[in-house]
Amino acid sequence: MPLQPPVRSSAARPSRPDASMSLITNVMDHSLDDGYAEAAARKRARGEGGGMPKTLRARLGLAGGLVLAALVVTVGAAQARVTAPVVAKERQELIDRVDRETAAADKLESSVDKLRDDVSARQRGALKESGGSGQADLVDVLSGATAVHGPGVKLVVNDAKEASSGGDAGNPRETSGFSDTGRVRDHDLQRVVNGLWASGAEAVSINGQRLTALSAIRAAGDAILVDNRPLVPPYTVLAVGDGEKLGSRFQDSPDGVYLHALEENFDIRATISTESDVRLPAAPSVIVRTAQPYTEKTEKGTS
Repeated sequence: MPLQPPVRSSAARPSRPDASMSLITNVMDHSLDDGYAEAAARKRARGEGGGMPKTLRARLGLAGGLVLAALVVTVGAAQARVTAPVVAKERQELIDRVDRETAAADKLESSVDKLRDDVSARQRGALKESGGSGQADLVDVLSGATAVHGPGVKLVVNDAKEASSGGDAGNPRETSGFSDTGRVRDHDLQRVVNGLWASGAEAVSINGQRLTALSAIRAAGDAILVDNRPLVPPYTVLAVGDGEKLGSRFQDSPDGVYLHALEENFDIRATISTESDVRLPAAPSVIVRTAQPYTEKTEKGTS
């Protein structure tokens, strides 16, 4: 019977858990190069290790450096303390100047309002003297020179909650300078106002700005201006007229259908309601520079 080779059973030596990180282990165990360690040992043997200076000259130099550093810190703190009242004084002077200029602007605005009222009174007086006393108030209303109130409609137009950019390149709303198709634009408000006039409105305002025959609705960047005054959405359009008829006529008009299409296609929000009494302010200024009243005398002079 052949002999079996002997079986040697010996337990395997356990491997280190960090055997795969031998490089990192070596760096951690020998963080200081052997040459540096040897040089540090020689310095300690000669008594040249770190610590306080041994000689008087070195101690005096250290003391001088500390005194200089303390002097710099002290001078900086003193300068900051001295300049603080000056800065506060200059700031207060600027605040006082702004307050003075604001008060002066308010005073000028009040003076302009008084002069405008005086001009309106003189215009009404001139109309009465020329035999048009019965039409003076009507002229003021139609020109927007006086505040008015009466039944009408309230139309609130607002941007979409989640306006989307981009869209169909063939859409005319993509070429108006706005990057958002869900935003109300100047020509949208133009169509709304023109639709209200065509539906029988006798006076119209947008966000408190009275519209006249000389008013302009245009865009400046992404902002909408009415008579060069920027508006902020939502846009509240008030119109004086026969409330129920005015509202129904506007919604059935091409401009009302256009507004409804904006709601359906671009999620622009719009609500219209009939009001028993709406109040519209007077226009800031009604100045005619070119037009002249037409009379028979003028016609004879031109013939």
